[in-house]
Amino acid sequence: MPRLSEVIAALDALWPADLAESWDAVGTVCGDPDAEVSRVLFAVDPVQEIADEAVRLGAQLLVTHHPLYLRGTTTVAASTFKGRVVHDLIKNDVALHVAHTNADRADPGVSDALAGALDLRVVRPLVPDPTDRNGRRGLGRICELEHPLTLAELAERAAKRLPATAQGIRAAGDPDALIRTVAVSGGSGDSLFDDVRAAGVDAFLTADLRHHPASEARERTPLALLDAAHWATEWPWCELAAAQLDQISDRNGWGLRVHVSHTVTDPWTAHAASTPNSTGAPN
Repeated sequence: MPRLSEVIAALDALWPADLAESWDAVGTVCGDPDAEVSRVLFAVDPVQEIADEAVRLGAQLLVTHHPLYLRGTTTVAASTFKGRVVHDLIKNDVALHVAHTNADRADPGVSDALAGALDLRVVRPLVPDPTDRNGRRGLGRICELEHPLTLAELAERAAKRLPATAQGIRAAGDPDALIRTVAVSGGSGDSLFDDVRAAGVDAFLTADLRHHPASEARERTPLALLDAAHWATEWPWCELAAAQLDQISDRNGWGLRVHVSHTVTDPWTAHAASTPNSTGAPN
């Protein structure tokens, strides 16, 4: 069995820390570099439910996309929910490693996995990494559909292909408009509107679209918008990352057992559809 330090070195080669945004907190949060690893769990969020799952599974390493501590802390006391996660992981010999914006920018990365889940062909990065001579790394992806779909059909495909959440898929635009090119960005994407407009695509699929940026985008161009749950747009990366580690394990003869959590950690748990009101908006 490999040691934790060997597995972490392999993960760092997939998602180098220097690709991360300056504000990000990536890398190993806890874990003994000399500990042996036989089982690994991938998940989006390092919340208590996922920590408990890793312990039940008998994993020695939990890899998450979202950081546990993004803005730093002065305590890991078990009386705080994040401190409890740290305590439970260490007590049960489970290491925690985070790949966040470095996984977003990687080749392949989070948005490649999102495009793959939707059966879109990746053409190039939406925001290329200027340090990548091959032009494959960067934020988001510009994609093409094999056959044009209406906006309504594309929204339906996203609803079926992405993990189910209370939110589902929201769409803005003419439901009958034909979509041939799509920009995708796993996670919150409304900061990328300028890049999406410059790309000239027909639609943009991302998460966490806010009212004002979305409204401005719709007013300025015929760009169609598809807004999915944040967790749902990033979960496909867990399957991609697990497959990448499986390949590394096979090449090195490590015999790792690699798992992907199917626990839904999207914070929204219910949805009530609005009822049409013939009298218009309420006063």
